[in-house]
Amino acid sequence: MSELFQPLRLGGLDLANRIIIAPMCQYSAEDGAATDWHMIHLGHLALSGAGMLIIEATAVSPEGRISSGDLGLYSDADEAALARVLRAIRAHAPIALAVQLGHAGRKGSSRAPWDGGTQIAPDEAGGWRALAPSALPHAPGEVAPAALDDEGIEQVRRDFVAAARRAARLGFDGIEIHGAHGYLLHQFLSPLANQRNDAYGGDLAGRMRLPLEIFDAVRAVFPAEKPVWMRVSATDWVSGGWDVESTIALAEALAARGCAAIHVSSGGISPLQKIPLGPGYQVPLAQQVKAAVGLPTIAVGLITDAAQAEAIIAKGEADAVSLARAMLYDPRWPWHAAATLGAQVSAPKQYWRSPPRGVADLFKAAAFGQR
Repeated sequence: MSELFQPLRLGGLDLANRIIIAPMCQYSAEDGAATDWHMIHLGHLALSGAGMLIIEATAVSPEGRISSGDLGLYSDADEAALARVLRAIRAHAPIALAVQLGHAGRKGSSRAPWDGGTQIAPDEAGGWRALAPSALPHAPGEVAPAALDDEGIEQVRRDFVAAARRAARLGFDGIEIHGAHGYLLHQFLSPLANQRNDAYGGDLAGRMRLPLEIFDAVRAVFPAEKPVWMRVSATDWVSGGWDVESTIALAEALAARGCAAIHVSSGGISPLQKIPLGPGYQVPLAQQVKAAVGLPTIAVGLITDAAQAEAIIAKGEADAVSLARAMLYDPRWPWHAAATLGAQVSAPKQYWRSPPRGVADLFKAAAFGQR
């Protein structure tokens, strides 16, 4: 019996299996609003048979976007556009839907990756002054961000709360708070980006203060029966930066507050990072956090093979695996993994004729309609 295809419970949410589609920015929104591209892209992934789809980093404010093409959830127009996409998915795809809420911080006002991904200066067309814990640019030559004052921090908190309320109205099954990849909450955590000397800086407790306050604020306004969790970078891969021991301390604090899971990634805070890329290179980080804290733990990073994913779960290295680029390359990855591992996945009845001979029992009947 495949461990990868066993159900998983996150808070009050039951996932059909332990395959999660990681949030992947598409840089294709209009003023934060989902477009037809999102309808096609997310609808396609929702038919994959994965246990959960996490929608891309969704900005809680206009200045919290990475690029002008980022998805947002800060206006009525954004909410309405995303509602249209979600209605279509729910009508046809039996998959749990979560949204990743985030703020880019000093990595905001950037070009899309296919345009180079570089910063757009505040005085250039389409640019804005980024915000951060300290007035330190992400990379040499960039315009330094504005350091958040007390009112600015309070506004960030209000923005997360407002976006979480919108996510609740949209009926999302869960919220992932983005505390990784060098974006604002990670910037507060890392001593490489946070050089404040007030209550939101300095020692580990000070640097963790805002991410924990954001978690508490989001948790308070999202339905209690639905899970809220955080994605973290377990290490900056830079000497003197955020590390696994600090991540464990953060995860323990989150667990005490009712966090449903921890999604363990790494890096993103500095161009000086030296990441030892290789198959499953971040899994040992997830394993350390899981062993120390006991929270349901999601592993991510160059997990591409069904046998590899199965071994991660079977060995207890993580409770679920999260796939990003592998899902873009093969949007039916869960189907193929199930066929390899002798398991079953849910799929629309319109596709039930598709399995090749030898895997005729790949698909199981699924319930459709609103969650």
